[in-house]
Amino acid sequence: VQLVESGGGLVQAGGSLRLSCAASGSTFGIITMGWYRQAPGKQRELVATITSGGGSTNYADSVKGRFTISRDNAKNTMYLQMNSLKPEDTAVYYCNADVMIVIRRNYWGQGTQVTVSS
Repeated sequence: VQLVESGGGLVQAGGSLRLSCAASGSTFGIITMGWYRQAPGKQRELVATITSGGGSTNYADSVKGRFTISRDNAKNTMYLQMNSLKPEDTAVYYCNADVMIVIRRNYWGQGTQVTVSS
């Protein structure tokens, strides 16, 4: 499975961005997808996850009410709508896929930079 993120950029505090993650390859094996982020000098942290059917989502407390995760299985694409952005949201955002095909494996995208200016 290959994952390619897009949609990052520079935005002012209070603004919005939408990230996309396009999956290719053996996408039929994807169980759960998620967004993670890593700020300079900090560990990578969970932002949000969504199950394969999109029926169950999970968010970090820091983004609840501001971010929305979704996926379009027909397009093999996952999204992260980010509203009311704060400077502390500045990080590299990574797409993640949990895949089960004979064995369970985890895949990462290359990341996309999000910078929120105050």
